Order: sequence, then structure tokens, then C-alpha cells
Amino acid sequence: MKRLLSLCFLLPLLVGCNSGPKVTLLPDSQFDTIIDGKKVALYTLKNAKGMAMQVTNYGARVVSLWAPDRAGKMSDVVLGYKDIHSYVNNPGERFLGAAIGRYGNRIANGKFTLDGKEYQLAAYNNGQCLHGGLKSFDRVVWNVDSVMPNKICFSYLSPDGEENFPGNLNVKMTYELTDNDDFEINYTATTDKATPVNLTNHTFFNLKGEGNGDILAHELTIRASHFTPVDSLLIPTGELKETLGTPFDFQKPRQIGSRIDMDDPQLRNGQGYDHNWVLDRHTDKNLEWAATVFEPGTGRQLEVWTTEPGLQFYSGNFFDGAATGKSGQPYDYRCGIALETQHFPDSPNHPDFPNTILKPGETYQQTCVYKFRIK
Repeated sequence: MKRLLSLCFLLPLLVGCNSGPKVTLLPDSQFDTIIDGKKVALYTLKNAKGMAMQVTNYGARVVSLWAPDRAGKMSDVVLGYKDIHSYVNNPGERFLGAAIGRYGNRIANGKFTLDGKEYQLAAYNNGQCLHGGLKSFDRVVWNVDSVMPNKICFSYLSPDGEENFPGNLNVKMTYELTDNDDFEINYTATTDKATPVNLTNHTFFNLKGEGNGDILAHELTIRASHFTPVDSLLIPTGELKETLGTPFDFQKPRQIGSRIDMDDPQLRNGQGYDHNWVLDRHTDKNLEWAATVFEPGTGRQLEVWTTEPGLQFYSGNFFDGAATGKSGQPYDYRCGIALETQHFPDSPNHPDFPNTILKPGETYQQTCVYKFRIK
């Protein structure tokens, strides 16, 4: 009898030992609500190796993403909030984990001219239009077309005139957590009028784990010999400037914090890194490696692959501790980085930049893959 009791006592512990590294998921109930008459929910994706990701259809946001370190310990490596209320009424960073559109990044003075007509967008960020406007793709409820154990398919019809953009833009987007430990995003879009389109994702990463301090010791490599300098309002000047000999040269791995506070006019304009790198691509449309981030303490490594010509690296310069993350820690200065695959900022006003105008009969296509590895 004593032996039987001992086995019964040990059984739960053995099950626990064999259940894999610990992942703490947010309760679905903290995201169940109705916004603009549409149901909002939290969805959990898992792969065969134990990685897990939670997303909500409010802004098609990545809420959490659990990845292993070199010891097999799982940590949530993306910044986010613990409930839907915090996303809708957040006191800090608006775009955590969100899908960005209709036009990611900035448009100067919120204006562009297309087919002889001038369009005035919301100019709310130092007089510029940032990430599509006041109620852009991060603040709408996306349709959930299908959910599989490791994949979710979203869609959204952005109506003609939304945020004063022309054309009905029909967007489809998938998030997939593959068994290779890749987070893959695929976008397609069509329109019935010519319109600027520049979609991206604004997930913030901290490979030490969200809430575990700053990202200055992360080592970054970017496959880019040029970047687009900006003025004091973070609008591109139109120049493509060489990175060599500047704090913007990440062609070989460098700690993000090694030169971020140098006395450089571009760093002053961005209060750190908040710039578009012009990727050194071999092709126009193929999926190619763009950047790698490595965190020495945990061994976590993140590779960024893209079909896009540009990469916006933002070093979290405007986090100020006002917002509290999922772990209960404040999101302080430079506590996360965004690596946004994209076309260049303000492209509708720079004819020499890669084209961002989508026309009827054309299909916008983009793939971004965040590959998690251990080193």
C-alpha cells in the first residue's frame, strides 16, 4: 500500500517533468469583449517544439511569444499588455505587437499627391502621419477567417476614404508558428483605386525576456550598407547615406548600446536609432536575410528575413516607464526593439524611392519571417 501511495504521489511530478519547459499563457477571458460591434478574442498558437504565441484580433497584435534559451528555459520575449483594456486605453506605447497599415511609418505633413489629387491625412505626430493615422490597422478588429493549432488567418477591408486614403483595400494576413521555431507573416492586398500601401508588424522584442531590462547589450547585425537619413521630424531627406564609418554601420555584429549615445546629428534626430536601413538585396522579391539580433546571456538569437527593400530599426527611445507590461514590470527606456520590414518612409513624396502605390488589378505581396535560434 505504501508503495502504491508513493507512486501516486510521484506520478504528477513525473508528468510535470515530462511536460516540457514552463509556458505561462494569459487567460482568454482577459481579452473577451466587443469593440465596434465585433468580437475580440485571444488566440493561442503552438508548434511541435513547445514554442507558443498568443495573438488578439484587436489590431492583429502579437501579445506574447515564448522562446527557449540555451538552457531550455522558456521566456516571453515580446512586449505586451495583460488584458484588452490596457491595449485600448494604454498610457504608453500604442503600437505594441500590432499590424501596421495602411501606410507604415511616416508621411510628411500627412500629405501626398496621387493622380493629380492631393490627399490630407491626419497629421498628429509632430505634424506627420504615423503608421496610417489616428484609427489605423492597429485599432480595428480584424476578421478571423480560420484558426489552426499553429496558424491564424486574418482579413480586413479598409473602406474607401478610411483615414482619407483612396480605394477599398482588401487585406489578408497570416501568422504561423512553424516547427522550425519561425514566426512567419504573409500579407496580400488588392484595391479598386490606386493607393499607397506599406504594411508591417510592430512587435517589440527583448531576448532576455519582456520586463527584464534594456536591450543595449543585444548584438545586432543588419545587411545594409546605406540608410535613409532623416530631418528633425524623422522624415527622410531623400538621400541614401553610406553606413560605413557611422554609428549606423551594423554590417558586422555590434552591441546596440555601443554607439547609441554618440554625438551624431542623426542619433540626435531619432533620440537613438529610429531609422530605415536600405537592405543590400540580391533580388527584388525573394525572401532574403536582413538582420540578426543575439542576446549573449540567454543565447537567444533572432533572424529577420524579408521580401521588402527596407528595415526600420527602432531602439525603444520613447519608453518612459508609464506603461506596465504583462510581468508587472514597467516598460522603461529602451526596453525593447522593433525590426519592421517595410518600404521606405514617406515614399509617396519621394519618386526615387521604391514604389508603394498599389493599383487595381495588382496584388500586394509581402513575407516577413522572424527565426528564433539558440547560439
